[in-house]
Amino acid sequence: MITFPNAKINLGLNIVSKRSDGYHNLETVFYPIFIEDALEIIPCATAYKETPKFEITGNKIEGNPEDNLVMKALNLMKEEYPQIPVINIYLHKHIPSEAGLGGGSSDGAFMLRLLNETFELGATEEQLLVKAAKLGADCPFFIKNTPTYAEGIGDVLTPLDLSLKGKYILLVKPDLSISTKEAFANIKPNTPTLSAKDICSRPIEEWRNLLKNDFEDSIFPQHSKLKEIKEHIYSTGAIYAAMSGSGSTIYGIFEQSIGKDLTSQFNEKFVWSGRM
Repeated sequence: MITFPNAKINLGLNIVSKRSDGYHNLETVFYPIFIEDALEIIPCATAYKETPKFEITGNKIEGNPEDNLVMKALNLMKEEYPQIPVINIYLHKHIPSEAGLGGGSSDGAFMLRLLNETFELGATEEQLLVKAAKLGADCPFFIKNTPTYAEGIGDVLTPLDLSLKGKYILLVKPDLSISTKEAFANIKPNTPTLSAKDICSRPIEEWRNLLKNDFEDSIFPQHSKLKEIKEHIYSTGAIYAAMSGSGSTIYGIFEQSIGKDLTSQFNEKFVWSGRM
């Protein structure tokens, strides 16, 4: 079976406080977008094969494949469902890594769902949410995969009645990576007057002056290119633009379809546009 893990953007992101365990409490709105990877699993034909084949194509992923969330999801499910047979796994990466788009988290969550459906394991949505939380803070969002208000470390989720259907989105990611350490280096936790959830309930035309990603204050002074991209996106007619998460993607939301004449203005490593 094959599935298509999609990305997400953050609509606003406020770092509210630092926790005693070293993590930070935040509040943000996760919104799914439909740039997708492809994930396929095929039971092995040879009964004696003991380990799965894991093949990754498309965008290059650094690190040991065994550390990929797809493999971690498989191992996590096999702990409870040993009847899962040996499988071959094929992952085609289209969502860029270290981009703030949740591609790796989506791959892991979709693997949980794919295994459950393919082998009729009978895990409930709540059980999948618990397993997804063990993979990473963003993973549970992709189990439900609908607009969601997130609190805590991103693991306290509340469904949100929000639709950007009919709008268009532009993603621009330059050839640079931002580590978690760098992203949090100059962060000053602060509880906002208006939460991202409250602001997202207002007309999108009001978001520009209200909806903020705190990481921009920390990262833009070190990477002026990102600030320039955001300003350029606004100059082309976006009604809202921001950095997604703590990654290096800047997105813009538009009322009208985005043509090649606009995307060609951004000579960056990754430029993508689509309908929301």
